[in-house]
Amino acid sequence: MSETPPNSRGLARWLWRKYLRRHIWLLAVALVFMSLEGAMYGAISYMMKPMFDQIFIGGQGNKLVLVGLAILGIFALRAAASVVQKVVLTRLAQVTSGEIRTDLVDHLMTLEGQFHQTHSPGYLMQRIEGDVGSINKVWKTLVTGAGRDVVALVSLFGVALSIDWRWTLVALIGVPVMVVPVVVLQRYVRRHARVARDVAAGLSVRLNEIFHGIVPIKLNRLERYQSRRYSKLTDKRIRVEVKSSLGQALIPGMVDLMAGVGFFGVLLYGGREIIDGTKTVGDFMAFFTALGLAFEPLRRLGAVSGVWQVAAAAIERLRELLETRPGLASPATPRPAPQGAPEIVLDDVHLAFGDAPVLRGASLVAEAGKTTALVGASGAGKSTVFNLITRLVDVQRGQVTIGGTDVRDMAVPEVRGLFSVVSQEALLFDESLRDNIVLDGREVSEDRLNAALEAAHVADFLPRLAEGLDSPAGPRGSNLSGGQRQRVAIARAVLRDRPILLLDEATSALDTASEALVQEALDRLARGRTTLVIAHRLSTVRHADKIVVMDQGRVVEEGTHETLLARNGVYAGLYRMQDGA
Repeated sequence: MSETPPNSRGLARWLWRKYLRRHIWLLAVALVFMSLEGAMYGAISYMMKPMFDQIFIGGQGNKLVLVGLAILGIFALRAAASVVQKVVLTRLAQVTSGEIRTDLVDHLMTLEGQFHQTHSPGYLMQRIEGDVGSINKVWKTLVTGAGRDVVALVSLFGVALSIDWRWTLVALIGVPVMVVPVVVLQRYVRRHARVARDVAAGLSVRLNEIFHGIVPIKLNRLERYQSRRYSKLTDKRIRVEVKSSLGQALIPGMVDLMAGVGFFGVLLYGGREIIDGTKTVGDFMAFFTALGLAFEPLRRLGAVSGVWQVAAAAIERLRELLETRPGLASPATPRPAPQGAPEIVLDDVHLAFGDAPVLRGASLVAEAGKTTALVGASGAGKSTVFNLITRLVDVQRGQVTIGGTDVRDMAVPEVRGLFSVVSQEALLFDESLRDNIVLDGREVSEDRLNAALEAAHVADFLPRLAEGLDSPAGPRGSNLSGGQRQRVAIARAVLRDRPILLLDEATSALDTASEALVQEALDRLARGRTTLVIAHRLSTVRHADKIVVMDQGRVVEEGTHETLLARNGVYAGLYRMQDGA
């Protein structure tokens, strides 16, 4: 990625148009109360003049209570404004961060499988949580800087100018010297903030792989190896975060230096005017109070510059993700999906990933309402066929039709609404069994649900679970055995009740007893549906209506189990190898 930082104004405009503008009234309320709080700084400094000139030096004791009450009122108003703006800003920050996270998750789910193959879950989780978290932290800093601190400075310098414009110019003598160093520091902070975000993504990737692969890590004694890899990334993150923090700290540090020079200059220049009586002590105290109170807002505004550079690095990455367009899209005028169990046809299909061809003119027909099995060695292209008919990927040449309609002519959701899928690794969520079977939270009658449980043999093991159908499945279904997970996935497919059934190695990882139950449930599920089966164990598909043999991206044989054995070709060779003949 280029080291050239993105345009800050462009990022700010994007953030405003995309998210902040929709909450303009909430932002306006926050700015009103921040402005009120900021204005109180000027009011406090202004009250120093009557307090010193009229009361302490002039001896007008009758005004003591009046001035005291005025100062008390200023502080009370400032406190109330501070509370309101903090609550409003917290809501603004949380609402906008929630919207960004939701938009990111929604958008990432629209992107095709190739995107998710090249962007690990840990990387995407860091973008959603880490980068949005970085933006969330700067909302208050940026908006407060634009509201309270700017108004505070305006009011304070207004007081200073009203006392003596020459003193004010002397106080600001160091400002021009700061311009170039601050610009250089901004680039420094942005550069290291971007590196820090990349390292944070790397740490998330490592953690994701460690926790997903904890069993292989333990079995291969890789704990120290994984720990060292994580530790190296942690050390790198510490280094870049410290460098970024150094740049952020130097900017308000330069404000401190400028303020010190200004104080020194005003003391020398204005002190003589106090001594010779040209100015009063009240003038001096009001001016120095204004200058002293301006010190903190100036430091915070200086820090805003560094904080924005950190936020800009995160915003840049989030915008890149949100502007990544899906490679697969629905047509402008989609054709309707077919009704009933349709025929599926692949006609001279070619597909390559990069320079690696996957399908080389594959053609096959899965007849309506019948079971077609895809067999062949690993890498023959069987799973790619599934991906093509479900439009997880599109053909580069040739055609895929369902019920006579090209899948590219149908809306993507309509295409995927035709399928029920049961795969080797049944995806279960860390929710109850009921939620895992129903999935989308729709209302399902108890009769339909019980019928699905019976058909999938889930009802056989439910009595052994403490909470029955409301028992938690655990992370990735860890509370269930492999056979139980498969039966839950089959119950889900039964309840989904789609015209096409895809079975991807659905029984390959099961023991003999579980396989028999699951196979029987799958046979029930396949009745009346167009079914495609991927299987390595040929014994599981010997009763299929048609077996399609694939090799190196081509269909090399078709037929029933008996006709393919009689042909004594590729299928017969594979069968003999597995049968031990």
